[in-house]
Amino acid sequence: MSAPRIAIVGAGLVGRGWAIVFAQAGLEVAVFDASADIRATVPCEVSASLRDMADADLLREAPEAIAARITIHSALAAALAECDYVQESVFERLDVKAAIATEIAALLPPQAIVGSSSSGIPASHFTERLAARDRFLIVHPVNPPHLVPVVELVPAPWTAPDTLARARTLMQQVGQSVVTVNREIEGFVLNRLQGALLNEAWALFEAGYASAEDIDRTVRDGLGLRWAFMGPFETIDLNAPGGVADYARRLGPLYHRIARQRTAPQPWSDDLIARVEAERRRRLPREKLAARGAWRDRRLMGLLAHRRRAAATDQQQDE
Repeated sequence: MSAPRIAIVGAGLVGRGWAIVFAQAGLEVAVFDASADIRATVPCEVSASLRDMADADLLREAPEAIAARITIHSALAAALAECDYVQESVFERLDVKAAIATEIAALLPPQAIVGSSSSGIPASHFTERLAARDRFLIVHPVNPPHLVPVVELVPAPWTAPDTLARARTLMQQVGQSVVTVNREIEGFVLNRLQGALLNEAWALFEAGYASAEDIDRTVRDGLGLRWAFMGPFETIDLNAPGGVADYARRLGPLYHRIARQRTAPQPWSDDLIARVEAERRRRLPREKLAARGAWRDRRLMGLLAHRRRAAATDQQQDE
């Protein structure tokens, strides 16, 4: 069986990351973006990311060999020609998603399926009227997808079982950690979990319980250390002598009381956002955001390299 041919539609941060994911796995990748300016940045940005990954010992071959599998196209039809899988990564807005889905469906080869990088908009909101709607689903990554491997697969009610199965197989083939969301829900799993933490963080800050930095510190130097290698259920399973049921008996009432205190959540107000923005800009001036983002990516590379070494050691010990 020949290797699947990949098309990337939308070449911003997420689209470029997806291009690296597929090319690193040995697949040919055709990239399209409607913006000539964005298309022009892809080779340089991809090469820089690959060099950083090589420095972190995350690549099995030379960065140049991986980059050579990525081609840039100025026409959508050229990028989609003979592809087997399309990763759509355009701007997260319903009208934009609907417009590009219609364009893709009109040009889609008969064997191809489409995954949307939507962060929270279900596929049913923009694929219902498409003739090929059974070949569309959500394939939601974390940014940047080439460094954070989890990906959520969320079928629409009309997504064909074979489409979901093919998407799962492909994501596993290219090294992603696959989560299947059994039915549609706004925000899917990842952003609903993230949203719960964010809403509590904003509320604690607004009420004056802690600064933005101290709230960040609580996660960075506390919860985040465990969450780097285990999830919430495993965390609490190991935090009580009798496991998860014991933890639930001990602390379930506390969490229930906390949840009842947030029965009327409020939107993040302009004033609240401005206060957090002011604190963040004191710690990190706006002109340094891009450099700090690059620092984040290098830290993720180091963590990913450590996890791979640790997994290899664990496997050797288990054998």
